[in-house]
Amino acid sequence: MTLRINMWSSPRNLSTAMMYSWRERSDTTVFDEPIYAHYLRVTGREHPGDDEVLASQDNDGDAVVRDVMLADHGTPVLFFKQMAKHLVEMDRSFLAQFTNVLLTRAPHDMLTSLQVRLPDATIADTGFPEMMEILDTLLAAGEEPIVIDTRILLADPRAVLTELCDRVGLAFEESMLTWPAGPKPEDGVWAKHWYDGVHTSTGWQPFVPKDVELLPAVAPALDEAEAMYARLLPYRIGG
Repeated sequence: MTLRINMWSSPRNLSTAMMYSWRERSDTTVFDEPIYAHYLRVTGREHPGDDEVLASQDNDGDAVVRDVMLADHGTPVLFFKQMAKHLVEMDRSFLAQFTNVLLTRAPHDMLTSLQVRLPDATIADTGFPEMMEILDTLLAAGEEPIVIDTRILLADPRAVLTELCDRVGLAFEESMLTWPAGPKPEDGVWAKHWYDGVHTSTGWQPFVPKDVELLPAVAPALDEAEAMYARLLPYRIGG
């Protein structure tokens, strides 16, 4: 039986590093944001390289779930790196067929990174509202949510990844701690706009705080994001 993992994240949450970590496992195939084109079509949101994204993927999210995410890809584990906000206007019933993990980051850190690419970012760009919906879906189904906080992850990646693997029914593999530098074949066409930092990395690095102020247009999203982030905190692993 195939284990299908959705890791739902806000932008700028080390989600690509997490995808690279899972890519190094011996049993896993990874997928980079398979419903990104769906999100762009539905919302009309302008993103760097959005025309290329729309040309590179099926923009019908429900079709992607059926034809890609629920397909057989020849490995026992499938890992889908997902932006939570991409779920807009999708039938959420497919979530029950996946193991769903929430990847989060302190909102101020996330927003100061996001504003570099989206200087007009609002709460809708963070994915926090959809993460709350996923959280509520898991709780309503009687599941214990699995939440990864990037600051805890970076403080002890081996411990957090070991607990994560255990929670999803897998053994931790030491290979998950490092990866080769540079682009990966699984990267989406948007990598050139977003992945410059992670392409220089070769593994998990300690958290380094940055003293950056929020842009005036982005600042209003902070309080809303903080309230939603607080709902995730009781479910963090490794903390």
